[in-house]
Amino acid sequence: MKDLPPKDISVLGIAASSRGFGFALMVGPSTLVDWGVKPVKSGDKNERSLSNFGNLIDRYKPNVLGIEDIQGSRRGARVQVLIEEIVTMAEGENIEVKRFSRQQMSLKILRDERGTKHSLAEHLAARFPEELSFRLPRKRRLWTSEDYQMDIFQAVALAQCSVDLLYPGPEQLNRIISQNSVPRDVERTDTPSITGR
Repeated sequence: MKDLPPKDISVLGIAASSRGFGFALMVGPSTLVDWGVKPVKSGDKNERSLSNFGNLIDRYKPNVLGIEDIQGSRRGARVQVLIEEIVTMAEGENIEVKRFSRQQMSLKILRDERGTKHSLAEHLAARFPEELSFRLPRKRRLWTSEDYQMDIFQAVALAQCSVDLLYPGPEQLNRIISQNSVPRDVERTDTPSITGR
């Protein structure tokens, strides 16, 4: 885990799965602070996952949660319930929630909504080589199970998509400026305005 930069917005990405969930914490526009998986193997998996999520909230006190949008997804019923329970817990802590479908994640990061989970992971490993390159799983074969570390990359993608909305790049800034008729010589602030905790 890296030291937290001061006075920056913190975004927690959570990628729920049948194994538990992956998580990734980003602070500011480009700093990946912490990441990992919180596996659950027995008992009430949703209850244990919620407990693990609550511990992350207590530890990091994020301003924003990035999580999968399950509308129209083919996720299992238990995982869909878990995602909604995580959202409810986050909103109860006044954490802003941003949802992204898998297609939206691929479109925002790869510029291709049909991009695969592995190509997304490869892109993120190249973007954060020191942090993630050694965790990149081998490309999945049709007859093999998905590597549990893929949950980390999905969590990073969710956090990155949320960060990109909070810290718009040059193209987004130009679009915002033109839409709001703001003079182009207005300087961008380093930290966007957001209601946090």
